[in-house]
Amino acid sequence: MDWTLNEGFETPGGVMRWGSLGNGEPLVLVHGTPYSSFLWRDIAPALARTREVFFFDHLGFGQSEQREGQDLSLAAHSENFAQLLDHWGLSHPSVVAHDIGGAVALRTLLLEQKSYRDLTLFDAVSGGEWERGLFQLFLEHTEVFRKLPGYAHEALVAAHLRHATHTGFRPGVLDAFLAPWRGEEGQAAFYRQYSQIRQADTAAYEHLLGGIPIPVRIVWGREDRILPPEYAEWLHKHVPQAELHWIEGAGHLLQEDAPGRLLAWLTAEFASARAAGPVSG
Repeated sequence: MDWTLNEGFETPGGVMRWGSLGNGEPLVLVHGTPYSSFLWRDIAPALARTREVFFFDHLGFGQSEQREGQDLSLAAHSENFAQLLDHWGLSHPSVVAHDIGGAVALRTLLLEQKSYRDLTLFDAVSGGEWERGLFQLFLEHTEVFRKLPGYAHEALVAAHLRHATHTGFRPGVLDAFLAPWRGEEGQAAFYRQYSQIRQADTAAYEHLLGGIPIPVRIVWGREDRILPPEYAEWLHKHVPQAELHWIEGAGHLLQEDAPGRLLAWLTAEFASARAAGPVSG
């Protein structure tokens, strides 16, 4: 399907692109890195049958503006997200977040003090020791990676993207994810955003996780190689009131590996709501 974000939101660092579908109670989808809102191309229309669904590309990602000098830290992404919620006039939306989108959503809730109706985190950066592997190399050797020949950079990014899916991409999908990171400007943008994502920005709210006052659902791909299952268990330990659900035979990108099963959890009633029973208004 055509995935064009027709709306823009001006931030100090540039224009963020966003879109919405449907009518009903608001639900916001938050992507991670190195992805974009294109991840939601199948999920958003399905959710929009009963909800008003909002989606966007973080600054520096996808169809949003990329340029030197942008603040692309998790703290800055959270501030942008908080301002975007205000721009939309959403005071109490449901939020669904993936990868570093989880950290953005948590910072916005706990430090920017925005209110959510409920929060679903899946295969999400949340806290603990997550500066590791290739990501750690990006942090330590940013200038080396920025100087890679274009063909080597593209091969590395493609391999990194493939590593995130357990079942493989459908035709054309890998190219869509690669597009924003191609060419000299795209290559610079790729390492610019990775070089600014730091564990310190999640450590800042870890002590608040146990007091989250809203329903929280954790969903995780059992075959996730980017954030293996122990990261789900860490999050559940720190948010003990949350539900935890596993999706077998799926990796980091549940949107690609198991969209139907992910959608089932995104449309299911929270366990806390079921336990509470009907509420009279």
